[in-house]
Amino acid sequence: MEVLDSLMPYFVHLVVLYVSVGVIYFVFKYKFTGAGTPKTNLPPGKKGLPYIGETLDYVLASRWGTPEKFVTERTTKYSPHVFRTSLLGEDMAIFCGAAGNKFLFTGQNKYVSSWWPNSIKKALMDPSTVDNSSKEESTKLRAYLPPFLKPESLQHYIPIMDIMAKEHLEQHWSPYNQVQVFPLSKKYTFALACRLFMSVQDPNEIEKFAKPFALATAGLISVPIDLPGTTFNRAVKAGRQIRRELLALITKKKNEVSEKGKTIASDLVDSMLMDGMTEIEIGDKIVGFFIASHDTTSTAITFIVSYLADYPDVYNRVLEEQMDVLRSKGPGEPLKWEDIQKMKYTWCVACEVMRLAPPANGAFREAITDFTYAGYTIPKGWKAFWTVHSTNKNPEYFPNPEKFDPSRFEGNGPPPYTFVPFGGGPRMCPGKEYARLEILAFIHNVVTKFKWEKLNPNEKISYIPSPIPEEGLPIKLQLLQA
Repeated sequence: MEVLDSLMPYFVHLVVLYVSVGVIYFVFKYKFTGAGTPKTNLPPGKKGLPYIGETLDYVLASRWGTPEKFVTERTTKYSPHVFRTSLLGEDMAIFCGAAGNKFLFTGQNKYVSSWWPNSIKKALMDPSTVDNSSKEESTKLRAYLPPFLKPESLQHYIPIMDIMAKEHLEQHWSPYNQVQVFPLSKKYTFALACRLFMSVQDPNEIEKFAKPFALATAGLISVPIDLPGTTFNRAVKAGRQIRRELLALITKKKNEVSEKGKTIASDLVDSMLMDGMTEIEIGDKIVGFFIASHDTTSTAITFIVSYLADYPDVYNRVLEEQMDVLRSKGPGEPLKWEDIQKMKYTWCVACEVMRLAPPANGAFREAITDFTYAGYTIPKGWKAFWTVHSTNKNPEYFPNPEKFDPSRFEGNGPPPYTFVPFGGGPRMCPGKEYARLEILAFIHNVVTKFKWEKLNPNEKISYIPSPIPEEGLPIKLQLLQA
C-alpha cells in the first residue's frame, strides 16, 4: 500500500496528460524521428512515455533512495559509455564513466555548452529572463563569483563561518538531548549564505527566504507538470515568493548604496548593484548562488554526521585531528586559513561521504554541434547529462565500493574524473573551496563539542534531488567534557 500511496499524486496528473494523448503523440513522434534528427547510430536506449519520457522512472528511483539504479540498469542493458533517454521533455544522452565525465568537462564550448532545464528556469528565474540562453546566464553567474571566492575573501569568511557555527550549536544543539541534524544543518548553511551574500542576519528575515527555498528545491527535478498540487507547481509558486522577497531586499540595498555613496561592496548584492545590474538580474543570480551553496553543503554536513555515528574509529581520528587544531588556538580565537589546512583527514572523510551519498547528482549540457562519442552520434540540440552515479560506486574505480573507507582519498586519491562532486575541467564548480571551508568549520565545532548516536540506524534515505534522511537524522547528543 505504501508504494501505491506514493504513486497516487502522479495518477491524477497522468490522466489529465492523456486527455490530449493523440496530439502529444504526434508532436513527440515528429520531435524524435522527424526531419533534422539522425535516425541511425544514435546511442542505444529508449524514449519512454510521450512528453514525460523516463522522468517518472528517474524521479521514483530517486525517491526510493536508489538514483544509481536508473543509471546502472541502462548501462548494463545498453552501453557502459553512453545511453539515450528522455528526461524533462528533452532528448538526452547520459554520459557514463570517467571517460564520459572527461569528454563533457573538456568539451565545454567545443561540443557542448551549459544548459538548464526549462522546468528549473521556470521555477527559479524571473519570467522576463526565462528565455535567455543557459550559456549566457551561466557565464554571467560565474562572472560575479571570482571576486567573492578569491583567496583573500575566503580567508575573511573563515572566522565568520566558525563564529556562526559556534552560535548555531549553542542555540540549537546544546540545550537539547536530541536534535534532527538535517533541518539544523540547512538552517546553518542558509543563515551563513544570507549573511555573506546579502548581509542579512535577522532570524525572521532569514526565515522569509528559507521556507520557499525548501519548496523550490524540492521541485527542481520533478515531473514538469504545472498543475495544482504537484511538486513542480509548488516549486513555481515558491519561486515567485522568493523573487518578491529578494526584489524588496535588493531595492532597499540599492537605495542605501545610492544614499550613502558606498564605493566598497559589503556583500554580493552590493557588488552587483555597483556593477550596474538590474534588480531582476541580481535576484536571478542570488537564487542560483543559494541553490549551489546551501543545499549541497547542508546535505554533505548531514551525512558526515551520519557516517561518523556509524564508524566510531573514524570519529575518533577526526576528533583527534580537530582537538589538535583546537589546542593550538587561544581562548576565543576563531579558526583561520592555516587551521583549515590542517584538517586533511577530516576532508578525506568528507570526500568519502560525498562519494557514497553525493549531494548533487550531476549537471546538464546541450550539444552545440553534431559530434561522435563512443561510436554514437549525438545530434546538435540534444541534451547531455553527466552523473556521479556512473562512477561513485563503480568497482572499476573504487574497489569494494559499498565500503566506507576514507583512506581512498589519502595521497593522490582516486583516478582523475572518477570523483567529481564539484564537476571538473573548465566548468569546475567555482564554489568548491567555499564549500570545503564551510563543511570543515562546522565539523570542527560539532566534533569538538559533542559525541552522538543515531536514534534510528535504519532511517530511509530519499533523493529529492539530493539525498534526504526521511526523519531528518535524529541523534542523541552527549556533551564532551572540556
